[in-house]
Amino acid sequence: MANSGFEDGRGQEEETFLYFAYGSNLLTERIHLRNPSAAFCCVARLKDFKLDFGNSQGKTSPTWHGGIATIFQSPGDEVWGVVWKMNKSNLNSLDEQEGVKSGTYVVVEVKVTTQEGREITCRSYLMTNYESAPPSPQYKKVICMGAKENGLPLEYQEKLKAIQPNDYKGKVSEEIEDIIKKGETQTR
Repeated sequence: MANSGFEDGRGQEEETFLYFAYGSNLLTERIHLRNPSAAFCCVARLKDFKLDFGNSQGKTSPTWHGGIATIFQSPGDEVWGVVWKMNKSNLNSLDEQEGVKSGTYVVVEVKVTTQEGREITCRSYLMTNYESAPPSPQYKKVICMGAKENGLPLEYQEKLKAIQPNDYKGKVSEEIEDIIKKGETQTR
């Protein structure tokens, strides 16, 4: 799909793809839950798009208990994220995680710009048929942790921190609760 940095143009390059993450998969530990081959490639910016949160087909996420991240075209705006280089063996697990079969997200190809100014083409996901809804505090925390961990621009991190979450106070999945707890311990 995209030049993944291999010189010979064959072999491993054909077995990998680039994925632009802008939501919970910004966090290394989160993406590795289902996609162990994900390797950090770079931080990048998606021009003329805006980050939003919503419920697919109006249904609240049973995993996150609030709106989940999506992007939509918006001239003049930008979304920062992480480009992960992944083995194609994780393609199905990534699509499954993103709810492609259920129609929550569709696969899109996006051109992102690295901090060095290089343009690369990546796989990403766009939620269809959704109603805007605020994220749960836990979901917002995972996104902010991932943005900080990977050094997204400070101005963008501040924008993420300023997002108003919903008032969900219950638990999210156990594996996500563990990730949040580990992150809180590491930042103390």
